[in-house]
Amino acid sequence: MNKEFRSWLFLIILALIWGSSFILMKKGMYDESGGIIFFDSQVGALRMAIAGLVMLPFGLMNLRKITHWKQVVYLLIVGTCGNFFPAFLFTFAETKLSSGLAGMLNSFTPFFTLILGFLIFKQKIRLKQVIGLFVAFTGICILVGILNDAPVEISMLHVGAILLATLMYGTSLNTIKYKLSEFKSLEIASLSFTFLAIPAGIVTLSLDTGSVLKTNPHAYEALFFISILSVFGTCLALLLFNQIIALKSPMFASSVTYMIPIVAVVLGVFLNHEQFHVSQFLGMIVIVGGVYLVNSKQKKMDR
Repeated sequence: MNKEFRSWLFLIILALIWGSSFILMKKGMYDESGGIIFFDSQVGALRMAIAGLVMLPFGLMNLRKITHWKQVVYLLIVGTCGNFFPAFLFTFAETKLSSGLAGMLNSFTPFFTLILGFLIFKQKIRLKQVIGLFVAFTGICILVGILNDAPVEISMLHVGAILLATLMYGTSLNTIKYKLSEFKSLEIASLSFTFLAIPAGIVTLSLDTGSVLKTNPHAYEALFFISILSVFGTCLALLLFNQIIALKSPMFASSVTYMIPIVAVVLGVFLNHEQFHVSQFLGMIVIVGGVYLVNSKQKKMDR
């Protein structure tokens, strides 16, 4: 399996995993009637605590890989900006925004990845990349109905939460590529989560999460969905994400955010029996075209 094929295969698998994450977040917060099970902050804390426990054994084995204090700083940046804070920001945003809009706003990640790569890491920006970003984003807008006069609930505070999370994602992406290239994907994921395991556990306990498990009859079902979100949507996804960055580039890896809404729409059609419009199919075609433009001849940029 060559490098190019693996990169695209991992990207598609990652899109499938993260495309279902928005649904899992909702199922961790609300029951079938819309009643609150866990608050958004509790879901974020549980997600990080479970992921920290899963990755802790691997992290302890890889501690010997750290040879300089700067590596610890970079790993903390990856852990906090790439996982910890976004976990809370996204669940907070999901309390007021639709999953479709949240997925659309998540596609700002490539913008921040490109801008931060240029400003901080002195990476060149090609015109084709900029055009590709706007083409793909237009496809996202068509897909979720922004350009199709579909009703969309908007709260600027919650929109800002996702934009802040995507800025953090861009920071983490560039840090992995340009500051932690000597580490393998499993080493980065396990070490960054090992450093977060104790803080995540403390936050989980401080939010009185245990009382929900004792009093809410839907709590364990919600915990099951949060556990799936943690193991697959966080641990496995981060391994794939880091591998994609190593194989290609931060820009290529961040392109997954354009494919996530496609997965979300398809899941909505099959699981929630939502209607599928011709305009949504057009949006998917436009997204794929934009992703292709962004990542075509990517190797030349990274030299």
